Amino acid sequence: MDKNVGIIGYGSMGKMLLNKFSQAKIVESQALFVANRTVSKIEEANDRYTICKNNIELAKNSDIIFICLRPIDIKPVLEEIAPYLRKDCLLVSLNGSVSFANLEKITKCKFAKVIPSVTAEINQSQTLISYNDLITEEDKNLLNELLSTIGNVIELPENELGMGSELVSCMPGFIASMFDVVCQSAKKHTSIPDDQIEEMVLDTMCATGQLMLENNMSFEDVVSRVATKGGITEVGSQVIYEGFPKTADEMFEKTLEKRRQTADAATKSFNEKD
Repeated sequence: MDKNVGIIGYGSMGKMLLNKFSQAKIVESQALFVANRTVSKIEEANDRYTICKNNIELAKNSDIIFICLRPIDIKPVLEEIAPYLRKDCLLVSLNGSVSFANLEKITKCKFAKVIPSVTAEINQSQTLISYNDLITEEDKNLLNELLSTIGNVIELPENELGMGSELVSCMPGFIASMFDVVCQSAKKHTSIPDDQIEEMVLDTMCATGQLMLENNMSFEDVVSRVATKGGITEVGSQVIYEGFPKTADEMFEKTLEKRRQTADAATKSFNEKD
């Protein structure tokens, strides 16, 4: 890639992107820039990227800038770097709560919003991306090239990023919670060691997903394949289909409401005068 890439923020997401871009050798160390409020935190691997003394230095040197910050920190950083952005610079926010409309209040330029998943750690992220109206096909190709280093890239309109995030970014936590409940319940009915129960369920869960993907099976296909008429699996599946929909509905209602509250708070912070 012949573009300079900058990353502002060295939290979990900023650090992950730096490591993945560097490991994939998609961006050379002299073209991969990083800035962080606490400079000492980013000095641990300066042989793999170029450390900037501040955000302005990074902005002057970068064609694509990933902003890996909390919503409350995005506005002041944008205001700081806006006068120094390169012509045709592409800004990428890793926070879905801040709208393009709010970002464009600070600087009218090309913006993308990116939502990775924790599964990026094993290069299997289902990474969501949305663009504002100034983005070109070339920009999309560049971002796809970068983000493909951590998994699949899924383009969604901005108004669907919330639900999309629930389905890919939040879902590892939801899945872990659901199967933790299953394991806790199973432990009440057996003397099988706890760690063995968890390993059995986890391995079966992973294998089921692989089976579905490789054979293009739906969830209903798996149920019908395993739950024979009048059998044990059918009884258990009926309990889940009867009882779990209410829990799933409540989960999405509450998480989406929390997401709306977070977006409203972000909008408020952008509208406040300094």
